[in-house]
Amino acid sequence: MTHSLLLGRRRVPSSELFDGIDQWRSFERSHLRKKSACDQGEGRDRCPSVAYNRSKQFPCNLDPAAMETLVQHLRTAVRSLIRARGFSAAAIATLALGIGLTTAVFTIADALLLRKLPVRDQDRVVVVAGISKDGRTTNYPLSVQDAQEFARASRALSGAAFFSYEGATPKPMHSSGVITPLRRALVSGNYFALLGTNPIMGRALRAEDDVVGAAPVMVLSHRAWRERFNAAPNIVGHRVDLYDDGASYTIVGVMPQGLDFPRGVDAWSAMFATIPAQNIPFVSLNVLGRLASGATVETAASEMTRFWHREGAPPFQRDMRGGATPLAKLVIGNTKPAVLAFAAAAILLLLITCVNVANLLLVRGLRRTREMAVRIALGASHGRVMAPVLAETAVLAVTGGVLAIAVGAIVVQLFVNFAPASLPRVDEVSLNGAALLVTVATTMFAMLLFTLVPAWFVTRVRGVDTLRSGARQTMTRLSRLTSEGLVVAQVALALLVLSASLLVGRSFTNLQRAELSFDAAPLVVAELSLRADRYRTAAAQLAMLHTLLQSVQEIPGVIGVTPVVAAPFSAVGWDATPSAEGQTADALSTNPLLNMELASPDYFRTMGLRILHGRAFDGSDRAGAPPVAILSESAARQYWPGQSAVGKRLFMGSIAARRTFSVVGVVPDTRYRDLRLPRASIYFPLWQSFFPFAPTTLVIRTTTSAAAIASALRKVVHDHAPGVAVARVTPFASFLDAPLAQPRLNAMLLAVFASASVVLASIGLFGVMATMVQQRTREFGVRQALGATPYGVGCMVLRRGVTLAVIGSAVGLVASLAVNRLLRAMLFDVSPTNAGSLALTALLLLAVATLASAIPARQSTRVAPLEAMRAE
Repeated sequence: MTHSLLLGRRRVPSSELFDGIDQWRSFERSHLRKKSACDQGEGRDRCPSVAYNRSKQFPCNLDPAAMETLVQHLRTAVRSLIRARGFSAAAIATLALGIGLTTAVFTIADALLLRKLPVRDQDRVVVVAGISKDGRTTNYPLSVQDAQEFARASRALSGAAFFSYEGATPKPMHSSGVITPLRRALVSGNYFALLGTNPIMGRALRAEDDVVGAAPVMVLSHRAWRERFNAAPNIVGHRVDLYDDGASYTIVGVMPQGLDFPRGVDAWSAMFATIPAQNIPFVSLNVLGRLASGATVETAASEMTRFWHREGAPPFQRDMRGGATPLAKLVIGNTKPAVLAFAAAAILLLLITCVNVANLLLVRGLRRTREMAVRIALGASHGRVMAPVLAETAVLAVTGGVLAIAVGAIVVQLFVNFAPASLPRVDEVSLNGAALLVTVATTMFAMLLFTLVPAWFVTRVRGVDTLRSGARQTMTRLSRLTSEGLVVAQVALALLVLSASLLVGRSFTNLQRAELSFDAAPLVVAELSLRADRYRTAAAQLAMLHTLLQSVQEIPGVIGVTPVVAAPFSAVGWDATPSAEGQTADALSTNPLLNMELASPDYFRTMGLRILHGRAFDGSDRAGAPPVAILSESAARQYWPGQSAVGKRLFMGSIAARRTFSVVGVVPDTRYRDLRLPRASIYFPLWQSFFPFAPTTLVIRTTTSAAAIASALRKVVHDHAPGVAVARVTPFASFLDAPLAQPRLNAMLLAVFASASVVLASIGLFGVMATMVQQRTREFGVRQALGATPYGVGCMVLRRGVTLAVIGSAVGLVASLAVNRLLRAMLFDVSPTNAGSLALTALLLLAVATLASAIPARQSTRVAPLEAMRAE
């Protein structure tokens, strides 16, 4: 068969073309000989024009001709990419999305995980506390006396400081007649000295600040100084009045950014200068210690265990074990699994990005194989042929990297806007220099990876052989398998991210629907603040509550009102381990740690909590009447398995001061204190309270809005409870948002990663299938000429695309079974290997892949046999 090539408007026989190629090669060899003689100083007057002039030196000893060539290659690359608008837009958008999300995740991880606290040798600072035998309470405190005794006897700690078990609690700050909450933590005077943290303004607390009778002083956190006091440069010496204790605190310093312990703290005050002497026996403390030389976290925990089990310790302490947690882990909280999951998702997305762009460049390179073959046949070296490819890759990578910075900045800002307020150190998240360096490094890595695969295929081109073949089908079996293998990898990686996103999304949904055991929808929570000088005793506080509850009940729209020990889902509460009548020593060791609640007669009706057995409290359960209690279901089952708890007796306290309670009712376990785990509880009548303080938080069931209740409640409190202020009135749903905030953020961010991964994978599959259709146009024409139908050809193309997606999904499912186990800490009521979730993920990805393959398959059905043959 005689081949020919159409040049301009004249068809040139291939034999004539190859004669011209031989003549061009002879001319090129002659030209190179002349240039070599010029370089050696021979016949400068006859040097070809491409030779350089030694009299013109270029700065930095760079060859001007080389620089000119480089600039020319870049200009050509830009023009070429402008002509290929679709390819350029897809490649740049892919780069910007993948690298931008990676940069954003690195920025967030740097602020939340990698950045050091403003603490000297932070890994040597630990918080030592108790752990209950059931493991649910991991921060069990000590009394003031026990904490001081442990600190004196400890050998694992070189120094110890103390902070209040309640952590940062809201205190009413009184300014210009307006009361606003300020989250204050009570700490010992050596707290900041032990941390080794220096203030950015003023001074820290000192030992002389922490004695009874010392002047009240306060140290602000950096966030509170900036947000609550507008970063006033003269804040040191400013006075803050607190409503409840009537004291005026002097601000003596401001701490550096990043010191957020206890969590959410606005200010620190000295402990013993703040707490009234009569209340010190009721204070619970945690120990903050610095490990001694040679000591470890395990050593400190073991030492605390021995302290709990010491001779003469109360019985309930002997059921405890010690725990020690590094300070950095407490500050970071439970965000570490989430940030690590986002980092893994970002890495997978970056891999998908690299694979996708490499595939796009490979496809583009294969389309230009014939052009490259002509260049090589005309004498160009492989280096000169690869130069435009490298230049195009560089332009794509630099453009994508620049846009990635913008994408990263947008994602970081969105993260900050939607992040829960309880997320630690979120105010430190901002795009920084380290993140920009990572972007540059990632871009350079992407450039190298994107160039290697297409460049390797370019070097495989044989100019004359390719031209003599006369065929348009230049995609070799190896190149086709490589391209399809990259698509399989993309689909597998996308399924990994998508399955993780679906699991976390289902977990969030399950958490939203968790059974609280009470009706929370119409509830409003009001937090009161009592003047200490008017309500010093629990009896005075209870008398005030008795009057106030009757008045609140008369507010229009109020269905019920009851005091509660603590606000919903707060870490603060009272726990105890009662014993049952007739229990053996072995049975006593299995008694659960119960959450204690004080309940008014209206408590269960207001909360919407059902009475399963027995009765609720009523007016007869008052001071002087036989003490009674109500148990939650799991506690009753633990004490008297298979029996009714109603009528049984419980004991609390030591033998010398033991209290006896008769169980009069059983209610369900609730998730009032912890959304993830229902807590076993014991309820005592409010009017038989033996607590050292009366509850000052009210739960109100209402038919009106929280704002309307707040206005009416403030008026009632002003009229009927002098010396009491309403600090805050909040819908119950706002408290529910706190434990849901982090899971919601996890689900949202992983959904973004999953969506981007699926989009990139579908683009990659579409590109490969479209290229296959273009490369096999002649084959499709021949098939139809021999009797194949367009429908059959389209099905063949679609089948190939779906096959690649099925293989990728199978690989991704196997990987998901192993990798998703790492998400266990982020999941609630869903298994990391949940078959339904994995199957739904695979089906969703296969549906997207089928759609991505359908368009090229449809295009293949439009191939006209005669035109396909004539194109060759």
